[in-house]
Amino acid sequence: MTLTAHLLELRKRAIIAVVGWLAAVAVCFVFAENIYQFLSAPLAQASHEDARRMIYTSLTEPFLVYLKLAFYGGFVLGFPIIASQLYLFLAPGLYAHEKWVILPYLIAAPLLFFSGAALAYVFAMPLAWGFFLSFEAPGNAGALPLVLEAKISEYVSLVIQFTMAFGLAFQLPVALTLLTRAGLLSPEKLRRNRRYAVVILLVVAAILTPPDVLSQMLLFTPLYLLYEISIALCVRIARRQHEKELIDA
Repeated sequence: MTLTAHLLELRKRAIIAVVGWLAAVAVCFVFAENIYQFLSAPLAQASHEDARRMIYTSLTEPFLVYLKLAFYGGFVLGFPIIASQLYLFLAPGLYAHEKWVILPYLIAAPLLFFSGAALAYVFAMPLAWGFFLSFEAPGNAGALPLVLEAKISEYVSLVIQFTMAFGLAFQLPVALTLLTRAGLLSPEKLRRNRRYAVVILLVVAAILTPPDVLSQMLLFTPLYLLYEISIALCVRIARRQHEKELIDA
């Protein structure tokens, strides 16, 4: 294909991906209130109070929050379309064996992202929200009560931060195995530098989560388990590459 043909193909795939994403955004905006109710469930579960409420302090705040949910939800819902268009653009320039290498990663990446987001929603957020709510205090004769009045925009931003942090962190096996296939990493290096990896993972967990030890450990623990799983996967990849080199020789 000529450069012009490549650019035309790129434009075609980009248009399809953007249209698919915008269609998913429109669907998510229609159900934005349902998405908000779904995301607020962990706070309701952690508070054990029927009277818990969410507030907003700006007239346009709920609309902007729903719009934000629609954009993020649209990306998640439309990711299969975006990923498929990326693959269809790259596929003509790949050999058959290269296609079979890339395809599993295009499947594994969203599955791992959803697994991380699901872990954050089902396990991490209820624990973290329960910890934060433990700072509430009843009033007495000499002090005012300390009660959470969460803003909808701040709460949704925190939920998105949590789910994105876990979803992106769960891409660790994808990154490490790709680097191993490219020859930039080896299982021996991963084992030898385990102590440094622990420090890096702790720093990543501290950056991606709220500034409390509980949230950081809730992310670090699965990250470290994924690191160990990645070592096992890299061992298999390195063994297969070595066997292929022996056969080719």
